[in-house]
Amino acid sequence: VHLVESGGGLVQAGGSLMLSCVVSGFRFDDYGLGWFRQAPGKEREEFVSASTSDGTLCYGDSVKGRFTISRDGAKTTVYLQMNSLKPEDTAVYYCASGSFRCGPLTTYDIHYWGKGTPVTVSS
Repeated sequence: VHLVESGGGLVQAGGSLMLSCVVSGFRFDDYGLGWFRQAPGKEREEFVSASTSDGTLCYGDSVKGRFTISRDGAKTTVYLQMNSLKPEDTAVYYCASGSFRCGPLTTYDIHYWGKGTPVTVSS
């Protein structure tokens, strides 16, 4: 199983980036796919967004209205469109596969992780 992220980089506050994660090694439509991030100096990953296997989309509170997740089965790729970026969005962003349960508090069981792609938002 492989999850390979790309699209990170340096952007000014207010700008946009699109992250991509190409997935291989399992049936793409059978699993949820999501994004997490780990900010500099923080130990734990923060949940960002998920696209469940039944098509439900969910987002962390800090990115709602600014980020959009999507998935393309033909390309076995999940995307994260990030708009109106803020310096506090600076982090390494990780793609993950597993099961997600969207709700007021989203829960998840992650099976596989990508290696991450760094995003830096300058003020």
